[in-house]
Amino acid sequence: MYTPPRKKILAIVLALVMVLSLSSVAFAADDELIKVGIINNDPNESGYRTANDAAMRATFTEENGYDATFYNNNDAAQQIATAQQMIQDEVDFLLLSPGSTTGWDTVLEDAAAAGTQIILFDRMLEADESAYVAAVVSDMAAEGETAVTWLEEQELDEYNIIHIQGHMGSDAQLGRTGALDEKVEAEDNWNYVTQQTADWNEETARTIVQSVIDSGEEFNVIYAENNGMARGAVAALDANGITHGKDGDVIVIGFDSDKWAMESVLNGEWNYMGLCNPMQAEKVDQIIKDLMEGVEPEEKIIYSDEPGFDCETITEEDVETFGT
Repeated sequence: MYTPPRKKILAIVLALVMVLSLSSVAFAADDELIKVGIINNDPNESGYRTANDAAMRATFTEENGYDATFYNNNDAAQQIATAQQMIQDEVDFLLLSPGSTTGWDTVLEDAAAAGTQIILFDRMLEADESAYVAAVVSDMAAEGETAVTWLEEQELDEYNIIHIQGHMGSDAQLGRTGALDEKVEAEDNWNYVTQQTADWNEETARTIVQSVIDSGEEFNVIYAENNGMARGAVAALDANGITHGKDGDVIVIGFDSDKWAMESVLNGEWNYMGLCNPMQAEKVDQIIKDLMEGVEPEEKIIYSDEPGFDCETITEEDVETFGT
């Protein structure tokens, strides 16, 4: 059958357009962004949280293959409501740093029903391991145990402790409180002068310590569950001429990864800092990319490397390596 040249050219053009269109669709499918919802705590909570939030936002970008929605709030009820909305919005992955270890059952059930995969970062929650794909977290209980062991090794005749707690019910608070509670209960010469929450707030911590000073009660240990609260406590000591740190009258303990706090330990102004590593974003990113290729994580729970630092042994290299 004879086909006029003009019709032949038109047929070729149409065929090429179809091929290019199909190629474009295939490319779009291959290049589709991974939809993630990221629920974190307030970045103003502490230097640790600022570094943690910044790392997550720098990693989960469109340039790195993600369509990411971020939400920051320390209130667990608000986090839970937002998580349920993200599941309804059909995120592929829900990344959680839960403000509380409990109350997440409905979110976990809804996520499973919707096919949304959950990855925990920074903090754990109380759930069966089958409810989440992986957890890239700090071992908060181990942080507390390491700090309390170090404190025990100081061999004080009596431990009169101002214990300043973080956000009650959070994984960090429960872990750092647990070991100290056990020791105080077990030993006659370990005592709480006071045990109060400052909810991670520096000024509240300063007020708590000032109140103890005003009461005239004796104390020789401040165990603050983050560095900001430790700094507030130290401000109260300084205002009242009370010595602290190496060769001082009061032992000061903080937690997290702030470079300025590590320098305080290095300078002997504080005695100890328990490291809490905020850099989980890169590992979470790798887990997601592997899952998209059908590769499951080798471990369900991945703990960050978190040593404690003593003013007698900390080095400049430690500060540069671990400080944020």
